[in-house]
Amino acid sequence: MSMLKTKKKEEAQMSNMQNFTKGFFKENAVFVLLLGMCPTLGVTSSAINGLGMGLATTFVLIMSNMVISMVSKQIPDKVKIPSFIVIIASFVTMVDLIMAGYVPALHEQLGVFIPLIVVNCVVLGRAEAFASKNKVFPSIIDGAGMGLGFSMALTMLGAVREILGSGKVFGISLFSDTYGMLVFVLAPGAFIALGYLIAFINQLRKA
Repeated sequence: MSMLKTKKKEEAQMSNMQNFTKGFFKENAVFVLLLGMCPTLGVTSSAINGLGMGLATTFVLIMSNMVISMVSKQIPDKVKIPSFIVIIASFVTMVDLIMAGYVPALHEQLGVFIPLIVVNCVVLGRAEAFASKNKVFPSIIDGAGMGLGFSMALTMLGAVREILGSGKVFGISLFSDTYGMLVFVLAPGAFIALGYLIAFINQLRKA
């Protein structure tokens, strides 16, 4: 009996680990599922912008997944999606106000993309596909994994664009002031850099 309980516990831990890690490579929102492209392409002109946007989305994912998992069974099917949006919007408002108060420079850089987290396919998709159908703890793990994977993708893209566009990363100069390819700071550079990163990640997944 004790061995059976131990085995079930190990299986649960393995399941939670797989649930957490899937957001980094297997089901990465940006590199694999191609979700949330609006903020991915819009705010990643620098690594710090990508990281800030990713962490804000991670907070919303974790908190909304947790609440939706707790209340989804009490919500009628006809109003589930509107209810999920209201829950998500509440946490987005919290993030927006906190960032405005404590990191105003980053808040100004991200601008309208913070409120747009409400309709981000990554957040709403996890609420509908996972949190509404699972228990609280797995839903929190799912939100954390998907959110941190999203943060990793945005930070990588922002770092690549910042290095190639200005010779800096996180504001630290790596090359001389004369270095830089303007195209990577502009919108076309986002598409180019993202395309190469997707190809790179796909090669890693196949290896």
